[in-house]
Amino acid sequence: MEPRLGVDFGRVIQGGPLSPGKADTVFLSGTLRDALASPPNEGAFEGLEELVRLFGGRVWIISKCGERVQRKTLAWLDHHDVSGRTGMPRRNVRFCRKRAQKAVHCAQLGITHMIDDRVDVHRALAGVVRRRYLFGPQDGPVPERLPNPLTWPETVAMIRADLVA
Repeated sequence: MEPRLGVDFGRVIQGGPLSPGKADTVFLSGTLRDALASPPNEGAFEGLEELVRLFGGRVWIISKCGERVQRKTLAWLDHHDVSGRTGMPRRNVRFCRKRAQKAVHCAQLGITHMIDDRVDVHRALAGVVRRRYLFGPQDGPVPERLPNPLTWPETVAMIRADLVA
């Protein structure tokens, strides 16, 4: 099976890693204008561009949110021309209502590698996704044997190494 990558949106692509456990209130509860003005995580576009190339375009955003935030997410992706900047197909975006449901999307898509900033998501993905990366600073302890890259360059380097291993 060819490798396939899943990437969370909030606090991974958009918004940057916040203090552990903090919500991105500008994006979640602010106006659409506020959401569109919110920044990408430092290095996210460059990292995604490299990963899209390494995975031959087999990269999906898999995000947990409701309908209102889903609309904001799609608008943000278009506003920042994520598809044009990274080469990730525009249609490769999946949404679910509960974090644990990301495992369903990963199974359907055959995701082999996943980047997410939530430990509970990674617990749900155990046995479904072979290589998992817990992105950014964490509030509590990082589970043993779960890589915890803090930046996009670290994440890309870890994934690149895992692809050749």
